[in-house]
Amino acid sequence: MIRLLIADDEDLIRVALAQLLELEHDFEVVAQASDGRSAVDEGLRHRPDVAVVDLEMPGLGGIDVATELKRVLPECAVVILTGRGRPLHLQQALVAGASGFVVKGAPASSLADVIRRVRAGQRYVDPALAAEALTIPTSPLTERELEVLRLASSGANAAAIATRTHLAPGTVRNYLAAIQSKLGATDRHHAARIARDAGWL
Repeated sequence: MIRLLIADDEDLIRVALAQLLELEHDFEVVAQASDGRSAVDEGLRHRPDVAVVDLEMPGLGGIDVATELKRVLPECAVVILTGRGRPLHLQQALVAGASGFVVKGAPASSLADVIRRVRAGQRYVDPALAAEALTIPTSPLTERELEVLRLASSGANAAAIATRTHLAPGTVRNYLAAIQSKLGATDRHHAARIARDAGWL
């Protein structure tokens, strides 16, 4: 039997998914969690073979859960489910140690197949998302500029960004000006929208 942990903050989706997967002759859902921290705790308590986790959850998101489970429970394979995946999410998930990345609209039989594959040590990525990731344009922004833009897009002002990044406020403003210039943006919010649409944020 393949022992499963299901983590999703939407109760209806989580319960329905658990019931569907329980119909498979070789699956046993041993735990469910409604947020990322509970997913890690339940993983340690029940030691599942595969954790199926939602990308976006309160507290720890799916990528954070994958990172933490790989650290504390390396024998547990992680499959991340997403309603609206982006190439950046895919890259982050694979770096975090996830073995599978599946769009929520996939048939239950496809998810069951993915679970069996990752349990056998293979990896699986949604083909449409993989193709999109291969065609994504290269970002003109440096890693530091992306970090500054990410913080700015969350509403942080130059002073707050400076504190978080250990930069001077003037340096942060210079970064923001350079970002806007490189992306041809009218302001930081426009720059963030351009970067997000391109899959860089």
